[in-house]
Amino acid sequence: MEKSSLRFSALDGNYMKLDGGAMFGNAPKALWSRWMQPDDRNMINIGSRALLIEIQDHKILFETGPGAYLSPDMKKRFQVIEDHHVLLESLNKKGLGHEDITHVILSHLHFDHAGGLLRQWEDTRTGLELLFPKAQFMVGKTNFERSRSTHMRDKASFIPGLATLLEESRRLRFIKDNDRLILNDLEIEFIESQGHTPGMILSYIQTKGVKMLFAGDLAPGHPWVNLSITMGYDRFPEGLINEKRQVFQRIFKDDAWIFYTHDNTYAASKLLFDETKKRFQPVNLIKDLNQLKTSG
Repeated sequence: MEKSSLRFSALDGNYMKLDGGAMFGNAPKALWSRWMQPDDRNMINIGSRALLIEIQDHKILFETGPGAYLSPDMKKRFQVIEDHHVLLESLNKKGLGHEDITHVILSHLHFDHAGGLLRQWEDTRTGLELLFPKAQFMVGKTNFERSRSTHMRDKASFIPGLATLLEESRRLRFIKDNDRLILNDLEIEFIESQGHTPGMILSYIQTKGVKMLFAGDLAPGHPWVNLSITMGYDRFPEGLINEKRQVFQRIFKDDAWIFYTHDNTYAASKLLFDETKKRFQPVNLIKDLNQLKTSG
């Protein structure tokens, strides 16, 4: 990679199955099953995708997926598909190890976004162990505190003990709304969102040639670009809809990409606003980020 260049990569993590009704909230099955085909138990395949940006000596990873830290019983309960840590395998295909990552940016600390921070399950394991020994771990303070003081509605979504491990690493960095991370020609603006979980962080990535929103669970896949479509897991669906509208208007105006962490097929798209129907829709859907070009 040339000294001044940036490279974007979409990396697969461990896939999951989740209940289609839970993933589409109050949308009827007759509608959402047009977008994602359920099995005989109403389960749909859910992607797990991380974003990697490489710029000079910096290797920035956006999220880690669920990973493979769960015990076999818990893995079965949460319907995580693969037994091994798929994200580490995806990094290896890029010639990288988890030791090479300099920043891990987490939209929030739900297990399906942060579980990949942890070493793979082994029968002889005595406790959780963090991977990424050289990385700064960047997360919103509000969501970090939520992970330590959960509500009964979202307790099962967080990983017991993870917050303590992150603190003890001494590489934990809290971020908040309007904060920025600037690395050479890369600028990342952080936007705080409350609709899915308290203090979720969206990352608005800007370079000389590419703009992209890492949306986390604001829009986990392209069907959720529809403003009215929310998940049953969202704590405040009406607020989430308002947040989507505001952020999507900016994306559309800037001709930016939106990155999908849970889409089963597509890594990213651009957005189009239909003036007749007064709604956003995904366009230029892509399965990888090879076509993204930066200047520098």
